[in-house]
Amino acid sequence: MDPQTFMEVATVVTKLKMYPYFDIAHYLLMCISVRDDMPQPQGTPPFWRKHPLSTWVSSMLICFAGGIIANLLLGEPLIAPLKDHRSILTATIVWYFVFYSPFDLVYKLTKLLPFKVPISMLKECQRAHKVYHAVIHTAKIYPNSYLVIILIGTIKGAGSGLMKNFERLVRGVWVPGSNEILQPTYASKAVCLSAIVFLLERLNYITVPHPVVYFGVVIFFVYFKLSSIILGIHDPFAPFENLFCAVFMGGMWDAMKRAANREPKKEEKEGDIRNDVMTKSKEEKKKD
Repeated sequence: MDPQTFMEVATVVTKLKMYPYFDIAHYLLMCISVRDDMPQPQGTPPFWRKHPLSTWVSSMLICFAGGIIANLLLGEPLIAPLKDHRSILTATIVWYFVFYSPFDLVYKLTKLLPFKVPISMLKECQRAHKVYHAVIHTAKIYPNSYLVIILIGTIKGAGSGLMKNFERLVRGVWVPGSNEILQPTYASKAVCLSAIVFLLERLNYITVPHPVVYFGVVIFFVYFKLSSIILGIHDPFAPFENLFCAVFMGGMWDAMKRAANREPKKEEKEGDIRNDVMTKSKEEKKKD
């Protein structure tokens, strides 16, 4: 692809409107994640059959998690993400078909690879859109607070992970040992990195044209999402994290300490073996 065509494609991607297709893909995946998180004991009706209101509230919390949490931190109305009746109606329709479609058709189709791949690609495009606009919005409110800008950008792009515990609590489940801070997912790490990239672009540390930067972030999201779905690569950051922890978080010193503690044990074992051999030889001499 020549540079001019690439720039034209990047510009088109930058100006894409998220409603309705990209938002529908987001609502689909969020409602599916809520359903997959619900226990389905055999021989009893599923949770969403017995508690449709709780299921709907949980799904809406996850669908609009980033906006709700970001507004909480920025001091804006928490209910503001729910003010658009069109978005609420669309999310509700998606929720209904995910949980109550005839023969469970929608849920089963979204689990098939030919449907899952394009839906995930649309979702990742929407994720990049959310992160970028969150960075721009927060930079206007707190222009010199880089940590706040990155934090809000991360929350807007991956707020569902932070909302998970509260969403489970609405369904009567409390799992405090499983949350996004204890076990950050790949989505949170990737979104945090993209927020840093958009911030650096805003500070003019990245001089590449904005459509190229934006399109690069979209490609990054889409590529690793497809790698996760097709190749099973769920966290490409893990090798770098392990290396960083080994060098800077004490892992190397712990390994050296363990190695030092093993050496005396080996010497003790060798001494015990020698003592056993000596005692056996003495016993044999006495017998002779």
